[in-house]
Amino acid sequence: MSLALSKENYFWHKVHSLTGIVPVGFYMVQHLTLNSFTIAGPDRFDGVIHFFESLPKHLFLVLEIFAIWLPLLFHAVYGLFIVNRGQPNYFEGKYKWSQNRMYLLQRWSGMFLFLFLAFHVATTTIAKYISGSSTGIEYAAWQQKLSSYGYILFIVYLIGVLAASYHLSYGVWNFCIRWGITVSETAQLRIQKFAFGMFVVVTLLGWGALVGFLLHEPNSAGSTTYIDSDKVTMALKLPDAKALAVTPS
Repeated sequence: MSLALSKENYFWHKVHSLTGIVPVGFYMVQHLTLNSFTIAGPDRFDGVIHFFESLPKHLFLVLEIFAIWLPLLFHAVYGLFIVNRGQPNYFEGKYKWSQNRMYLLQRWSGMFLFLFLAFHVATTTIAKYISGSSTGIEYAAWQQKLSSYGYILFIVYLIGVLAASYHLSYGVWNFCIRWGITVSETAQLRIQKFAFGMFVVVTLLGWGALVGFLLHEPNSAGSTTYIDSDKVTMALKLPDAKALAVTPS
């Protein structure tokens, strides 16, 4: 792998590596973890959505912009700059063939993720803010979207999770080298094994979340069940009907 490091901005190169781990990588793992609530059913997953929707709107928007979207945008754009400057090197003996292959897959996955995440954000977060409703990102909407047109989007998201998992895992290995955490070849080999294990776990976590969207029947449109903390009263809200309340005698 041949990269003209003398022409790269050393500071921004390290910042790019750091943002890939914190906050972007951390956000990705917690995002997939919360999405895995689909396995437990629509109520659990939609409960996560409603929790975040209950937070103060302006505060949540500020957190999204500065803690997620700006770091992600910087990481993506600067990553494309690195791809443009980098060049795999198969024929010189300076780097092992496996390292060149890992490097190449990292760049390919990054370019794919740039397009994939642009589509994902546009059809989820941006669409939610435009419509003013979270209905489009709830369980029923996801099930319909992933199961339509011969499960094409389901397959695309499976590939997207695979690419994101590899990109993050390789990024952890590269981060440890770039920041001087793993100096010796033995230490680098150990973190490489850890990164591979991380790749498997994160991939299965994301795939499990996607499969969870197809495991259960979604809640009926317009019906929501509320149970208070003491489980003393229950109210069932139905569309075009008066709310019924049941109070124990």
